[in-house]
Amino acid sequence: MPIDAAKATSAEPRTTELAWDHKDVQLYHLGIGAGAATPEKPHPATDPDELRYTLESALHVLPSFATVAGGGMALAGGLCAPGIEVDLAAVLHGGQTVTVHRALPVSGRATQTSSVPAVYDKGKAAVIVLRSEVADDEGPLWTCDTQIFVRGEGGFGGERGPSARLELPDRAPDLSTERAIRPDQALLYRLSGDWNPLHADPEFAKLAGFDRPILHGLCTYGVTLKAVVDTVLGGEVARVRSYTTRFAGVVFPGETLRIRQWQEPGRVLVSVTAADRDDAPVLADTVVEHS
Repeated sequence: MPIDAAKATSAEPRTTELAWDHKDVQLYHLGIGAGAATPEKPHPATDPDELRYTLESALHVLPSFATVAGGGMALAGGLCAPGIEVDLAAVLHGGQTVTVHRALPVSGRATQTSSVPAVYDKGKAAVIVLRSEVADDEGPLWTCDTQIFVRGEGGFGGERGPSARLELPDRAPDLSTERAIRPDQALLYRLSGDWNPLHADPEFAKLAGFDRPILHGLCTYGVTLKAVVDTVLGGEVARVRSYTTRFAGVVFPGETLRIRQWQEPGRVLVSVTAADRDDAPVLADTVVEHS
């Protein structure tokens, strides 16, 4: 079997050196829609708050940048872990959590330590849990937990894993906003390091069961966090403590995301749907914890 769960979870953690600078941060921010007009910012090119994402002299780092910093894609690295050999066309991103230990620097060098804490058996599929812990000379920076869904690799008799779902409040959201996804958004976002052809090559997308390329789940993840930071947290990226989601459906470039938010003490609960497809689910079980 391509996945050897015991070998993957018992393997020694692997270390990788990461480095990034302001250009990487700016490219990532542009890849998740920074600089594009929104209902709240009709003139983003000159909006002082938006320049926090696009102008090097005013730059702040959105915590979701941790998923691409230094090209250290947790997903790509995890699929090269001992005991794991899978067909890329069978792989989908199942869930993502970023926990921030302190504000991300605009430029830096750090060491990423990667491991596979668990491999779950979902019957017709396997879920690989990847953990990446990143620290620099001053101490821990962030921890990424990534869940990778691999179709056709279940049935090996392993633990099924947790399946709890987040219940949203039984009331109207405190805030609902929309974010348009540009037709070329996936082509721009992939320049931050996720080169999976699923997001660019129509023929590969068909092999994976889609009639056209889909947007990266982590792009939607970043778009959503930016919307929450901009609308609820006053643009203060350093207030984010952790951000978790489950990828519940796909997004096609050119569509519009509907982002609904419920505010609770110390956290924001979020639901993301595809407005163009009768609010088909996109992100679920989504929570931004903040100061």
